[in-house]
Amino acid sequence: MVYQAKTDIFFTIIMFLLVWIFGAISLLPFITSLLTVFIMSTAFIVSIVFIFWYANSIKFVFCENYLLIKGGPFKSKIPYQSITRVSSTKDKYTGYLISSSDKGLEIFYKTANYGSIKILPEDKMKFILELKKRCPNAQISQIQKFE
Repeated sequence: MVYQAKTDIFFTIIMFLLVWIFGAISLLPFITSLLTVFIMSTAFIVSIVFIFWYANSIKFVFCENYLLIKGGPFKSKIPYQSITRVSSTKDKYTGYLISSSDKGLEIFYKTANYGSIKILPEDKMKFILELKKRCPNAQISQIQKFE
């Protein structure tokens, strides 16, 4: 079963603008050659494409023994038996951030590098129901609906 992440359009636009603004500012001193302008412009375009790809490809896949969280080239496998707790969060800087939103679900698990991972599935309630089926021992707090 696959769930898509809710895309934070505001974050994507801000990142896009920041890369272009910093790119333009850093490119100004190097406008001495056309080759330099081409190389720097290509680097900025690649950065924008990567950010857009990452932000719009986040998905959560319920596999047989683990929850797979994918975003761009990054993957996290979370075994169901290691998930200890799931709760709503509005904290922007919580655990490992796969979601750019300030609200979402925080999944705590035993093997987490940062203690937890924050996600924001598009259909949060269906996601939670599926997670409850696969992780019956996990403590799942009252989940708030965020719109």
